Amino acid sequence: MKRTLVRYRNTAFGRFVFRNQKYAPILFFMGGFIFDTLTLGRIDRVYDTVVLCSHMTLLSITLYLYNTVDDDNWEGTFIERYSEYFPLAIQFFFGALSSAFVIYFSRSVSMSKTMFFFILLVLLLFANEFLKKKISNKYLQFSVYFFISFTFFAFMIPTLIKEMNTFIFIISGLVSLGCTLALITFIYSSSPGTRAEISLKKLIGLILSIYITINVFYYFNLIPPVPLAMDTGLVAHDVRKENNEYIVTYEKNQWYVFWRKHHINFHHQADQRVYVFTSVFAPTDLKKSISHRWKWYNPETGKWEVTDDIGFEVSGGRGRGFRGYTYKNNLRAGQWKVEVITEEELILGVVDFVIKNSSEPHKGGMVKKSF
Repeated sequence: MKRTLVRYRNTAFGRFVFRNQKYAPILFFMGGFIFDTLTLGRIDRVYDTVVLCSHMTLLSITLYLYNTVDDDNWEGTFIERYSEYFPLAIQFFFGALSSAFVIYFSRSVSMSKTMFFFILLVLLLFANEFLKKKISNKYLQFSVYFFISFTFFAFMIPTLIKEMNTFIFIISGLVSLGCTLALITFIYSSSPGTRAEISLKKLIGLILSIYITINVFYYFNLIPPVPLAMDTGLVAHDVRKENNEYIVTYEKNQWYVFWRKHHINFHHQADQRVYVFTSVFAPTDLKKSISHRWKWYNPETGKWEVTDDIGFEVSGGRGRGFRGYTYKNNLRAGQWKVEVITEEELILGVVDFVIKNSSEPHKGGMVKKSF
C-alpha cells in the first residue's frame, strides 16, 4: 500500500494534488456538502438513517485515532502511515453532518426566532472550511463534536421511537452528553499525549456549558422542534379539498421575492374569509398535535395580541408534509401573523401578512396551486 502511495505521488496528478494541498480542506468541505445534498432526502428513510449513523460512528472512530496516533499504540501500523489524512477525514464528517442538519432544517419556511439555531448550523457548516489549522485544538474538536452529536441525537431518537416531546429532547441531550464524555474519557485514559495537552476538568466544563446553553435555547423556543419541519406556509383567499388534494388560491407575489410564496399584503374584501394553509413534515408513524396561533399587532400598545388558537393533528409519513388549514372571518386591518406551534409551545414556523381592506379584488393576480 505504501509503494502504491509513493507511485501515486510521483504521477502528474499526484504532484498537482501535492502542490495544491492547501485547498484540500475546502474540497473536503464541499464534498461532504454536495454528497449530502445529492443523496439525503427524508430523515425517516433507511438510507438517510444509515448514512447519518455511519458518519457519526466514523467521526467518533477517527477522532479517537487522531488523538492517540502520536502515542506508541499504532507505531508501525497503517494507521500511523495514513495519520496525516485524519484531519481531512474529521473535516469531511463535520461538514457532512452539519450540512445534513442544515438541509433538514432548511425544509422549514419559518423566519421566526427559531432561525437563530439554523443560522448557528450554517455558520458551523461554513466555518468548517477554516478548521484545518485549528483542528489539533482538542477543546475545539470536542466542542464541535458535542454540538453535532447533540443535534444528531435530537433528530435520530424521535425518528426511531416515533415520539417527540420535551422529555424526549432531554433524553436525546443526555445520550449525547454521555457518549461525548465517554469518548473523551476513553481517549484521555488511552493517550499520555492527550493527558499532557489538556485539562480534563476544563474540557468537561466546556462540554457541560454547551449542554446547558442548548437546553436554555430549547427552553426559550430558540431551537426548532426537530424532526418536524414546516414545508409550506401560505395566507390564502380560498382553500378547497378535491380528490385528496388541497387547492389553495393566494395572491401572486413579486417575481424577485423568492423567500415567500404569498404576497405580504392581503387585499381583504368585506365578509371574506382569510385562510392560512400549512404543510408539516413528520417522520413515518409520528403523530403530533399542531396549532395555528393567530396574532394581531396592536399599534396602540405595541404588542402582539393572541386572538385564536386553532388546533389539528399531524400524522407523519407523507413526503410533502401533512396538510391542514384554519381560517377566520372579519379580521381587522393591520399586521397579522400565524404561529405554527406544537403542544409544547415550540414554534415550527410563522406565516406573516398585512390585512388591507379593499373594495376590489387584488389587481396583481391570483395563483391557484394544489398541495
